[in-house]
Amino acid sequence: MSSKRKPKRKVSSEHHSPDKSILIFMIGMAIFGAIMIYDASVYKANQPPFNNQFYFLTLQVGWLLFGGILGFFAYLIDYRKILKFSFPILIGVIILLILVLLVGQEVNGSKRWFQVGSLPQIQPAEFAKLAIIMYFASWFSNKEYSFSKFEDSFKKGFLKNLLPFVAILGIVALLILFEPDLGTAMIICLTAFIMFFVSGKDTAHRIGSLAVIPLAFVLGVVAIALEPYRMQRLQTFLNLIFKGEVADPRGSGYQMQQILIGIGSGGFWGKGFGQSRQRFGYLVENTAFTDSTFAVLLEELGLWGGALVVLSWVFFLWRGFKIALSAADKQGQFLATGITVWLACQAFLNMAANVGLIPLTGIPLPFLTYGGSSTIVTMIAFGLLLNVSKYTKNA
Repeated sequence: MSSKRKPKRKVSSEHHSPDKSILIFMIGMAIFGAIMIYDASVYKANQPPFNNQFYFLTLQVGWLLFGGILGFFAYLIDYRKILKFSFPILIGVIILLILVLLVGQEVNGSKRWFQVGSLPQIQPAEFAKLAIIMYFASWFSNKEYSFSKFEDSFKKGFLKNLLPFVAILGIVALLILFEPDLGTAMIICLTAFIMFFVSGKDTAHRIGSLAVIPLAFVLGVVAIALEPYRMQRLQTFLNLIFKGEVADPRGSGYQMQQILIGIGSGGFWGKGFGQSRQRFGYLVENTAFTDSTFAVLLEELGLWGGALVVLSWVFFLWRGFKIALSAADKQGQFLATGITVWLACQAFLNMAANVGLIPLTGIPLPFLTYGGSSTIVTMIAFGLLLNVSKYTKNA
């Protein structure tokens, strides 16, 4: 039985002001994040070669402003016009991912950044997150087939949807794994999988979607086995979960040990803002204001402060999905879903790693992690999400 493409229905929509709660969340989290980054980085910033307590804060605010300008343009231009360029944007990002492996700056054995003179570093993998969401949002909105038989749906859906999806996602994920950057590859794969899962309603599509999970698990195991430091992190996590103690606290378990010391000393109410001890060089390298800012927050503001941040991201997740469900068309639905899943998963995984619920990863916490590429792409994503929220279906 041949497949039939369903005729497209024009959905009437209305144009109104954006979702104010998401806008308030973005502004509030950006300000709070900048304050926490300053607090967590002040010790490092006062050391040579910076010798300026506001060094990292100044850069972070600059990236927020630059990202905010780009996000404002992403908000102004109709997202449907922007998504018309999703394919060349994805191709451009893939080229950058290849180039960074060839000529990128190597830091601690990883090639993830471009460094041009004294300009800030650029991390292509951060932009790959949004690029692949935009591409799949455009693609899935046009992939609407109806099959009368399960066998036809499974066979033709496999060829027309699942294989191309796995191929495109696999290219991007493998390039990022070669850097190596397992955390970013995980976020991209998880976000893309959820977008693909909700893109079809028939049983065969759902079964095909679930078939991706064991494949991703196998690839994850291989990626961990190939890098000794990843295996050490996994062993540290398993030892903490099953034995209640950090293995090798002066070696591979040092970072986790210092994080737990800080969180434990913070207790419920915290030591008070600016009173963190762990930020004074106890946390590895620059992680106090990058990967482990949430741990510094828990030390200073305690459990109640951490709970407020978690609840804030739960609120964002709810509002993001509400925007997706109310979107004027499928492009808006998939775009809002992808952005919401990506940012929320990134936030929850970072916070979970900082309290020992999952192994430590290099996944940034949006707004509370210092970094140029991550901050800029996050601001652009919020601009697109607010863009989608301007257009909703009429009843």
